[in-house]
Amino acid sequence: MAKYVYLFSEGNASMKNLLGGKGANLAEMTGLGLPVPRGFTVTTEACTRYYNDGKVIADEIEKEISEMMEKTENLVGKKFGDPKNPFLVSVRSGARASMPGMMDTILNLGLNDTVVEGLSELTGNERFAFDSYRRFIQMFSDVVMEVEKSKFEKILHGVKEENGAKFDTDLTALNLREVVKRYKELFKQEKGFDFPQEPKAQLMEAVKAVFRSWDNPRAIVYRRLNDIPGDWGTAVNVQEMVYGNMGNDSGTGVAFTRNPSTGEKKLYGEFLMNAQGEDVVAGIRTPQSIEQLREINPEVYNQFADIAEKLEKHYRDMQDMEFTIEKGKLFMLQTRNGKRTAAAALKIAVDLVDEGMATKQEAIMKVDPKQLDALLHPNFEPKALKAAQPVAKGLPASPGAATGKVFFEADDAVEASKGGEDKVILVRLETSPEDIEGMHVSQGILTGRGGMTSHAAVVARGMGTCCVAGCGDIKINEEEKYFTDKNGKKYAEGDWISLDGSTGNVYGERLPTVEPEMTGDFSTLMQWADEMRTLKIRTNADTPKDAAQAMSFGAEGIGLCRTEHMFFEPDRLPAMREMIVARTEQQRVKALEKLLPMQRSDFEGLFTEMKGYPVTIRFLDPPLHEFLPQADEDIQALAKEMGLEYCELKSIVCDLHEFNPMMGHRGCRLAVTYPEIAEMQTRAVIEAAINVNKKGMSVIPEIMIPLVGETKELKYVKDVVVKTADSIIEKAGVQLQYKVGTMIEIPRAAITSDEIAKEAEFFSFGTNDLTQMTFGFSRDDAGRFLDEYYNKKIYESDPFARLDQTGVGKLIKIASELGKQTRPDIKLGICGEHGGDPSSIEFCHNLGLNYVSCSPFRVPIARLAAAQAAVGGGAMGQK
Repeated sequence: MAKYVYLFSEGNASMKNLLGGKGANLAEMTGLGLPVPRGFTVTTEACTRYYNDGKVIADEIEKEISEMMEKTENLVGKKFGDPKNPFLVSVRSGARASMPGMMDTILNLGLNDTVVEGLSELTGNERFAFDSYRRFIQMFSDVVMEVEKSKFEKILHGVKEENGAKFDTDLTALNLREVVKRYKELFKQEKGFDFPQEPKAQLMEAVKAVFRSWDNPRAIVYRRLNDIPGDWGTAVNVQEMVYGNMGNDSGTGVAFTRNPSTGEKKLYGEFLMNAQGEDVVAGIRTPQSIEQLREINPEVYNQFADIAEKLEKHYRDMQDMEFTIEKGKLFMLQTRNGKRTAAAALKIAVDLVDEGMATKQEAIMKVDPKQLDALLHPNFEPKALKAAQPVAKGLPASPGAATGKVFFEADDAVEASKGGEDKVILVRLETSPEDIEGMHVSQGILTGRGGMTSHAAVVARGMGTCCVAGCGDIKINEEEKYFTDKNGKKYAEGDWISLDGSTGNVYGERLPTVEPEMTGDFSTLMQWADEMRTLKIRTNADTPKDAAQAMSFGAEGIGLCRTEHMFFEPDRLPAMREMIVARTEQQRVKALEKLLPMQRSDFEGLFTEMKGYPVTIRFLDPPLHEFLPQADEDIQALAKEMGLEYCELKSIVCDLHEFNPMMGHRGCRLAVTYPEIAEMQTRAVIEAAINVNKKGMSVIPEIMIPLVGETKELKYVKDVVVKTADSIIEKAGVQLQYKVGTMIEIPRAAITSDEIAKEAEFFSFGTNDLTQMTFGFSRDDAGRFLDEYYNKKIYESDPFARLDQTGVGKLIKIASELGKQTRPDIKLGICGEHGGDPSSIEFCHNLGLNYVSCSPFRVPIARLAAAQAAVGGGAMGQK
C-alpha cells in the first residue's frame, strides 16, 4: 500500500521528488541533529492523487495525516486542539523545484476561541496569543476561504489608527482582542457562517488549500517561465509552531550563507524581533541586518553562524535559511540552495571550486543558463552616470542597470510589453506573487517598501532583473499611477526613469548604456563549459555587427543568415521592389544586377568577421508582398517614385496577395519560379568567398535552401546553385569548397528526409516554422488563445519558446535518423529560437545534433546549457 505521509525523521535530502524540496531538507536537517521543529510531510504523490480524484483527499490519506499528527503530538508533548496544552502547527507548501512566494502558507493553525485563551493562560502572554490568533484568522481566511487579505489589512490599519499605534507591535492585548473580534465579524459577513473552530477540520482544509495553490495563476505562470512540469505537484509540510512573536527575546529571520547579490563569502540576511512569518519580507517594519543579532544575542548568533557553515558544507552550495528565535532559543525552519543573481552565481560557482567544495562539473551545474542574460546586456555609460543626479535612493536588491518607462500595475506592464514596449520599469509599493508576469517583462523593478529579502528582491534576483527595493525617498500613489521623488517631482505612467541595482540609486531620466565584458568569473566558467560540451554553438546573424557581437560571446559560426533582412535596408529596397514588379525575366535580371554587389559585400563582411568559422546562408524566404506597401496612399507614392501608373502597381500588389502567406509563394518556391534569384544569390556567396579567401582565409560557405517539402524541389534549386557556383569557380581559376543543404521546417520534409538527404549535405531544423506547421497555428496569432490553454492545462509552456519534444521533437528525431541512414556524415543543427533555450539544447545534445544556432546574446546561455547537457542532468534534470 502506498505511503503518503512521512515524519521528518523518516526522510532525507534524496527524497526531494516525493517530499518536495522543503520537506526533504527539513528531513535532512533533522537527521543532522539540527534544532528543527518536529513535523511531517504529505507527499507530492498525495497532491497528484488529490487532482486525479477530483480535488478530494482520499480517506486513507486523511487517516495517515491523523496518525502522523498523533505521533508528532507525542514527540512534542502537546495536544492539537487542547486549550490546556495547545499544539499549533504551520502548514506550508514545498514543491520539488523552489518556487519562492508562489504558493501559500498558514501559521498558528489549531487556534480557536477556547485554545487562544488557553494559550494566553499557559504562556502568561495574552498579547502574543491574540497576535497569533489574528494572524491565523487572516491567513486561513485568505488562503483557505478566499476572503481578500486587503479587507483584513484595512481593519488592522483602522485599529492602529484608533489607538495611535505606528506598528503592529505597538498594539496591546486589548487592541488585538478587538482586531480578532472584527476579523471574525468580517469573516461571517463574507462567508455567511462563523470562523471554523474545529482544529482537525482546519488542518484538512489547509492541506487542500496548499494543494489548490499548486494551480493558482501565479504558480502556473512561474512554472511556465521556469520549465517546471505541472504534474509534479506540491508536498505539504505540517510543522510544530515556534513563536517569534512572544516578545523582544523572540524573532524571525531569513539569511544566506553568502551574499546573494554579489556572491561574497559572508553571512547575509535580515531579522525582526517580536515578529512572525512574513513580517521580515513584507516591508511593514524595517528589518535589522543579521550582523546586529550578534549584539542582541551573541549566543544565538554564534549558534546560527555555525549551523549556516555546517549546512553550506553539507549541501556544497550557498544556502538560503529561515529561522525563528523563541524566548532566546534558535530553531531552523528551512534551508535550500539560495536564489542568487547571475554575477553572484558565477562568483559562488568559481569560489566553491577554489575552496575545494565543488568540482568544475558540479560548479557549472550551479548556474542557471537563463540567468546569464542579465550579464550580457548593457550597463550605464560611466560618464553619463557620473553626471546624473539620483532623485531617490533605495536598497540595491538586485544588481544591473535598467532604463525604461514607468508602469504601476503588473497587468499594465504586460500589456505595454505585448504592445511592443521593450523598456518597462514596474513601480510598486511592494510586489506580491500576483505580480510575477509583470515582473518578468520588466527591465527593472522599484518598490517603496521591503528589504533585501523582500518578495521583489528575491524574485528579481532569481530572474536576473535589476531591482531597487524599500525606496523610502519616493511616495507612490498606485491608484492614480504616479510617484514623487525626494525633490517633489512627479512621475506619471510612461515617464522615463533609470535604476542602478548595484547602488540603489534612482534617476529621473533615460541614461545611456555600454556593452558588457565577459571577464573574470564569467570567463572562467565559460572556459570550463567549453571544455565539457560537445555541441557546437553558432549564431543567427545577418550583419557583420551581429556577427562580431556573437563572436565576442564565443560563437563558433553562423547557423542562419537571413538574406531577406539585407533587402529591407533603405538603399536596397528600391532595387528589390524593381525586381518584384518586373514583368519579364530580363527586367528581373537587371534589377538583381543592382542587388548583387550589395549582397556580395554583405557576405564578405560576414565571412571576414567569422574568421573561417562556418557560415550558413539561407536564400530568400519570405513572400514577395512583404517588400511592397499595402495601403493605397503608400502604393500611390511608390508608383510615382518608380515611374509606374498607380493602377499597374496596385494590380501587382493585388496579384501578390496571399490568403495564407506562411504556406504561400515563398522559400524554395520563389527560386523554382524565378531561378534568376537563386543565381544572383549564389553568385554573391561564391564571389564573396573567393574574395575573402584571397586574403588568407579558408571559407567554406554553406548555402541553405528553405522550405523544401519535396526532394525534386531541392534538386531543381540545387542544380541552379551548383551550375552557377561551379562556373564562377572555374572562371576564377581557384579551388573553393561549398555545401548545399536545406532547412527542415515542413513535416513532410522530416518524414521523407532519407530522400532529401540524397541532395542535402546538411539539415538545419527551422524549428519556428516546423512548430507552426506541426501545430497548425501561427505564432503571431497564437497569443490570442495560448493563455487560455495554459489556464486550462492544455499546454504548460509556449511551444515557440520551449521546443515541443513530444511532437516537433519526434519529427526532428525521425529526420535525423533517416538523414543519417542515407548520408552518415550529414551535419545536423537547429536555427530557430529554440537554439537558445536550455531544455531544447539538452534535447539537441541527447539527439546527437552537431550544433545549435541562436541570437548573439544567447550564445553564452547556449554554451553553458550545452555543457550541462554533456555533464548530465541539464535543464530538465536540475528541476
